[in-house]
This record gives sequence, C-alpha cells and structure tokens, in this order.
Amino acid sequence: MSSQGKQATSWKQRVLTGLKAWRFGTVLGVFLLVMAGISWRLVDLQVVDNEFLRQQGDVRTIRVESIDAHRGVVADRHGEPLAVSTPVQTLWANPSETDPEDPGLAALARVIGMSEGALRQRLRDYAGREFIYLRRKVQPAMAREALELGIGGIYSRQEYRRYYPAGEVTAHIVGFTNIDEEGQEGIELAYNQWLTGEPGRKRVLKDNRGRVIKDLMLIRDARPGKDMELSIDLRLQYLAYRELKAVVSAHKARGGTLVMLDVNTGEVLAMANQGSYNPNDRSQLDPANLRNKAITDLFEPGSTMKPITVAAALESGKYKPETLIDTSPGYRRFGRFTIRDFRDYGALSLNDIIVKSSNVGVSKIATELGGDVLRNLYARLGIGQATGIGFPGEAVGVLPARPKWRPVEEATLSYGYGLSVNALQLAQAYMVLANGGIRYPVSLLKQDQKPEGHRVLSEEVTLAVRNMLRNAVAKGTGGRAQPGLYAAGGKTGTVHLVGAQGYEDSQYKAIFAGMAPIDDPRIVTVVAVDAPQSGEYYGGEVAAPVFARVMGDALRLLNVKPELEVSDAKATASGERG
Repeated sequence: MSSQGKQATSWKQRVLTGLKAWRFGTVLGVFLLVMAGISWRLVDLQVVDNEFLRQQGDVRTIRVESIDAHRGVVADRHGEPLAVSTPVQTLWANPSETDPEDPGLAALARVIGMSEGALRQRLRDYAGREFIYLRRKVQPAMAREALELGIGGIYSRQEYRRYYPAGEVTAHIVGFTNIDEEGQEGIELAYNQWLTGEPGRKRVLKDNRGRVIKDLMLIRDARPGKDMELSIDLRLQYLAYRELKAVVSAHKARGGTLVMLDVNTGEVLAMANQGSYNPNDRSQLDPANLRNKAITDLFEPGSTMKPITVAAALESGKYKPETLIDTSPGYRRFGRFTIRDFRDYGALSLNDIIVKSSNVGVSKIATELGGDVLRNLYARLGIGQATGIGFPGEAVGVLPARPKWRPVEEATLSYGYGLSVNALQLAQAYMVLANGGIRYPVSLLKQDQKPEGHRVLSEEVTLAVRNMLRNAVAKGTGGRAQPGLYAAGGKTGTVHLVGAQGYEDSQYKAIFAGMAPIDDPRIVTVVAVDAPQSGEYYGGEVAAPVFARVMGDALRLLNVKPELEVSDAKATASGERG
C-alpha cells in the first residue's frame, strides 16, 4: 500500500473514532440530563410541592359525609314504643361513573327489584349528574348484595326508617312520616320539630370505588331527636280498638270512634277509630281513613246532652232532683216542628227524665231556663271550643249564640240538636260531671303531675247528676252498659246523621257517654258508631255494650277494686231504648 493510501485509511479511522466518542458523549449527556430532571422532579414532588399534592390526593380520596340523626322515640305512658327509627341502607349511583351498558346492571336490577331496561335508561337520562337514588331505605342485606356486584359508581349510605310496632291500633294518634322522616299526620306532625334530630358530619377516607375505608375525624356528632311519652295506655288502646272494630263489623257500620279519659288528670288513655290503616304499609291506603275522627269529625251529641241540661237546672236553684215535670201528652209542638217522647210518661222527676230520656221533659226545663243559661254551661264545659290538645286538624264544633232564642231552638239545644261536638269534647264535658265539677285540660302527653283545673260545677250538682246517670244504666236506656263487676253511669244518644241534603231519615249515629266506677269515677268513655246497618241503631243497643266491655276490662287492668257481687252484675235492667 502506498503512503497516500495509508494516510487516507488513518484519517478515516480518526474520523470514525471521533464520531463514536461524540455519540457516546451525547448519549451520556442526554442520560445525565434526564437523570437530573428526574431527580429534580422527585425533589420537587417530595419537598417543594408536597403539601399541594397531598391536598390534591385528599380531594380525591377524603370526603365529608353527613351522619343521619335518628328521630325521637314515641312511647305510651308505660314506655312501650309506638314509633321508633331503625337503621337501614339507601342505594345510590353516580351516573358519571357508571356505564349504562355494563353487563352487571342486569344482576343489580334483579337485586333491587327494578327492571333492567328502566335501570339502564335511568342512568342514561341522568348521565350528567353525580347522584341519583336507586332504592331508598332497604334492608342492609340487599345493599350488601348490590355492592358485592362490584359495579362502578354504585354506593350505599345509612339512613333511618320509621317503624310503628302497634300498627293500625295507634295509627290515628301517632300518625306517620314520609320517606325523609318528616311528620305527615298525628303526633309525628304535631311534634315534628321536637322529634327531629340534627344531622352530624364526619371526614372519611374512600377507595377508588367510593367505598368508605376509614373514618378519619368526627366534625360534629349527630344529635338524635327528643323522645316523648304519650298519655295513651297501650293495653287500653288495644282493647278499645278491638271492641270498636268488632262492633263496626257486627253492625255493618260505616265507622266508629272511642275516647277514654282519666277523669282526674284529663289524660287521654285510649283513642280509637274505625276504619283505620297500617302506617307500616301504606300501599293500599284509603285517604278517608287518615282522619282521627275523635278529634276531626263533628256530630250532634243528641240525648247525651240531657244530663248537662239537668245540671244547669240544678245549678239555677229552681229545680231539685225530685222536682216533677209534666210531660203529657208525650209531645210538644212548635209550629210545624214536633218534639216527641217514646211514650206519654206523664209527670217525671228530673231523675226520671234522664232515666226515660224524655225529650219533652228536658225541653220544658230549657224553656224555663232560657237558651243563654244552657249555652253558658255548655261553653264552660268546653263545647264549641278547641280542647287545646294541639292535634292537627282538630274541629272546634258549633255552639250557637242567639240575640234572641226561639222556643224551638231552646228546646232542641236541651237534647243535643242544633250544636256539634267532637268525641273528645263530649268526653271532656262528662269528665267534669265525673270528677266533681273540675275542668282539666285534655292531653295526649303523659302528665308528670296533676294539672291545674278550674271549677265549672259544684260537687253537689255533679253528685246529683251522677246518681241520675247511675239510674240510667241500672233502670233506663243504658241498661246494656253495665261493665261487669263495676257500677257505671252514663247516657245514651241516637241522632240522625247529616248528609248532603240534610238529615238522613234512615241513617243514625249511636252514642253512649259514661263513667265508672260511678261512686268514685276513674274513667270516662265515649263511644260513637256511625250508620249501623244491622237493624239495631239506638245508642243503648249498639254503643252501650261496647262501653260495658271496654270499661270492665279497663278497670281490671288498672287494678280498680270491683264494687258488685257476681249476682248483682248479672241482674241488668232492660230499660227504654235511647
């Protein structure tokens, strides 16, 4: 090889060597730069931006959740629960995280009892939202089964569901809540603010499926609603409901009402209505059955007002129990209107007017006293006024006031026509007769101490009227109201029901109002049965037997000592119909 060729070869080798060195240096430099960049980024992430990145991570995994507060317990006077809140689960979805085409949705639809098509369409319709309910307030087992399917965007949370252990027996008193546990009827509505709790808040750690991994911090604890004890005695409520339901069924009646009061405190011990409903299952609810008829429905009290008219006569000083009233010929005419008795009784004492339930006799007393005297006593007993019980939908009733009373108005007022009351008002009026003349405020809440009342009638007058009511049961129209081994007093009433066209000729309300034991009354009970269709419709035939059964059982449950021998209890008088 020539010297020129050797030089060329040497030059090429030097060029190649230089290129290799340059490439190596370049690669090494790039590598070092990358490593330096990564190192700096690591330092930046771990030191410089650590707080910012931690916050961003927390935003994606740490959430603040609401803690539901359970609603207060409603109990009877002995602590038996009437309304409680039980923990349940609510299933919900985040449509932005859930694929409507996910094959697992078919299984989810079966679990929650929803059609697959409806579920997928619901997720499509609300694709832009982050929250929709799937099923509210289900059993924890159902929620657990749904979550175990592992479908993205499906979550659950704890809520509370209201449950009513006594069901339809106390439905009209306790009422119910909606799905958000807000009171809708009865005590639940009247004391909604008292029973409602205050939700709490907590910070939790969640995984990428939104499931809570850990509770991190309690921000504010939930405050449960306040509990409350009603005046109701659940034992008496059950027997009142049972007997009322039985009589409505036996007489094919339109409905019925029963109210029981403690005569010494004004507490409502039982309040039952027919028809009723089950607050735990309102799928077949008839709105007509929602009313607490004992408070919301008005009626003319009929002959149950006669003892109060007689009390007005005794209070006036013009009459005594033995004062005679001539009721012949058994009727009184006021123009085209005629008042009649069941028969011509002739001369009757005030006691016999109550025993025989004489319309003529009591109307003559009213004519002598005047309408204002009767009205004033009715008003003092609470007729035509709110009871103050605080129950939603209470009807006040009608107590007429006239600048000048017509004789027929005075007459009809004396035996309970031309005015209207609810069953609770009538029971309150009889409570005054039973306890010696003191009017106590009626209450659905348990009273820790005896309330303050005020005197309405003298003890002498109320004692005389109670003796007449005793005779009305022992000898008169209330013969079927005798409660077993206890002596009772009371008065029957039978009134025409009022329809769209006025009084209905063939439809009646059978009423009985009374007290027992009559020598030292403990309980007052009013029974009213609407439109019995069995052929019997008088208060003494339909309502009085209910009073007898309920009062007999109630007094035994309250450990009241029997007054009568068995032989005396079996000897009942037939009496007149009333």
